[in-house]
Amino acid sequence: MPRRLWTRDEMILTLALYFQLPFGRLNHATLEVRELAKLMNRTENAVALRLVNFAACDPYIINSGRTGMPGGLSVCMPYWEEFADNKEKLFLEAETIRNRIRKQTFEQSLRIDDSQLKGMDRMAYVKQRINQNAFRAMILNNYESRCAITGISVPELLVASHIVPWAVNEKERLNPENGICLSALYDKAFDQGFISIDKNNKIILADKLRQYETEGGCEHNGL
Repeated sequence: MPRRLWTRDEMILTLALYFQLPFGRLNHATLEVRELAKLMNRTENAVALRLVNFAACDPYIINSGRTGMPGGLSVCMPYWEEFADNKEKLFLEAETIRNRIRKQTFEQSLRIDDSQLKGMDRMAYVKQRINQNAFRAMILNNYESRCAITGISVPELLVASHIVPWAVNEKERLNPENGICLSALYDKAFDQGFISIDKNNKIILADKLRQYETEGGCEHNGL
């Protein structure tokens, strides 16, 4: 039986997943890899291999001293060059492909209520939701689905926070280095400027919060 060649749709879906997983989870046992393999009717090992092929294209991985599998470099590099600096386009195309396979709409896949679209440009809102979902996947995977401060691991209580706000720097919107996983309380405090966080994930209280310490409304080890 002749080998089944990879299609453009499959390459786009796999590259989109690559950007949402940490290097250590590019393997056949990862849930997202198994789900993508099922969607594309590929083996889990085949998808995992293609992911590490993309790792061989990634300057960040190469500069860190790690290596991917360069065997598929010639096949993967054109897609890397097309999408590495335009992840918004990549994630939109991947979601479009996924919906076509599953025969569903953006509203269905993104669980958008029609009432949310009133007075809004539909595609602008769809793109925003796709990017937010992709960014959340990146950050939660990087932090092993745990709050960087408290260690809480309840997904419903976790927020993928932007260090540089979403609206301030468009180029950093989908940069995982611009994100941190926080529980809802600390995300709110961070967003409102009550706390900042150093490189060791140590909390730094803002002066406007310290006044509550003297009033008995805030403890050093928790808000």
